[in-house]
Amino acid sequence: MGLISQPLLVTTLMLAVSNLFMTFAWYGHLKNMATYPWYVAALVSWGIALFEYMLQVPANRIGYTALSLGQLKILQEVITLSVFVPFAVLYMNQPLKWDYLYAALCMMGAVYFIFRT
Repeated sequence: MGLISQPLLVTTLMLAVSNLFMTFAWYGHLKNMATYPWYVAALVSWGIALFEYMLQVPANRIGYTALSLGQLKILQEVITLSVFVPFAVLYMNQPLKWDYLYAALCMMGAVYFIFRT
């Protein structure tokens, strides 16, 4: 069974990488470009976001062959939190908070409800 025949795995991996680009596009400029005008940061962020979309759009198309629209959305939100927390702690030097765990528990509930049959 080839990788392309596993749409959930391919979708998850592609969305994880695209989300890494998205997180840097949305928040990386707060650390790296704080002294630049906002419009320069916006242009750089758009450039980074292009790579995010180059992965996110095909990932969603692949995922939609096996998942519902709601399942795709919740998968994306779980990935977003999974990428954001290490980014915030390791890259942005933010403290690790219990709130991240509470948010993850809420996400587990969302996953349960959207994926139940």
